[in-house]
Amino acid sequence: MLNLPSALASSLLVASVVGLYAAQAQEAAKPDSPEARQLLETAKQNAGSDWAEAFDFICALNAGRANRPDDPEIEPTRVFDNLYVIGRSGTAVWAVTTSDGIVLIDSGYADQLESVLLPGMKKLGLDPAQVKYVIVGHGHADHFGGAAYFQQRGARIVLAGPDWDLIENPAPAGRGPAPAAAPPAARGPAPAPVQPPKRDLVAVEGQAITVGDVSFTPVMIPGHTAGSMGVIFPVKDGKTTRVAGLFGGSILTPGRISDEGLQQYIKSVEHWGDVTRRMNVDVEIQNHPLYDGFLTKLQRLKARKPGEANPFAVGRDSYQRFVRVMADCTKLQLARRKSA
Repeated sequence: MLNLPSALASSLLVASVVGLYAAQAQEAAKPDSPEARQLLETAKQNAGSDWAEAFDFICALNAGRANRPDDPEIEPTRVFDNLYVIGRSGTAVWAVTTSDGIVLIDSGYADQLESVLLPGMKKLGLDPAQVKYVIVGHGHADHFGGAAYFQQRGARIVLAGPDWDLIENPAPAGRGPAPAAAPPAARGPAPAPVQPPKRDLVAVEGQAITVGDVSFTPVMIPGHTAGSMGVIFPVKDGKTTRVAGLFGGSILTPGRISDEGLQQYIKSVEHWGDVTRRMNVDVEIQNHPLYDGFLTKLQRLKARKPGEANPFAVGRDSYQRFVRVMADCTKLQLARRKSA
């Protein structure tokens, strides 16, 4: 388990991750077309220093890596007054407390329910019996793995329509996307079957899901899967109410995706940017937080002194630059293919 109180261990982990992708980015420093060169420069300018990790990860020549079930476990953490995170450095579950119980965004790996998610919730003082909703970012088993457990105990499960179809009728091996029981990180040897939840609530673009005093706005972002979605919701930071945006369908390994798939993803990222701008999103979180400085932010949050800003509250302008980096780097990957 990643022991965040050990600053040295965490720093070494962050440095190794950043160093790996920085080295890859150096390979990508000489794109072979003017279009790619311009996109690389635009992404670099948008990244600045605060999103350099995203730039290095997504714009690299051999961009990205998949999340893995054995990514380091994080210390369960209260990020805002009503927002908590549990899981691993590559696959995070977010818990939101409301006046009518707990809402989970994703539910992690099925075989880590008893070892990671439930103990993490209890460590934070969150009663798993109070989970009323599980909102699933997309229909891969590293996101819906624990959903059936909570559904059997009365929780409602929310997923976009196309991804209800995906988990009920996963693609045969070797055809189309990885089956629901085998998220991209688990491809290779046949994984253990994962019991999906039974079809329940279907998320619809812009139709808020209200639980107690918190409303969650789903935004459709197809690309990673046909039913990938982001979620926008308020978080409490002392007396300040902020707006969190969780992009729930990141493409971590663009090299595996077709041109058409990347083009759809770019449209989705740009749509996400439009909606988050209108809704004044100023808090950036991910369910696959491999490229947004997640571990560093957790360190800074743990060391935060009274009166200091919450490191996850990046601000509206910075958030939009982050989204533009995602779009520009994906366009860059397409441009490189054209000139290959």
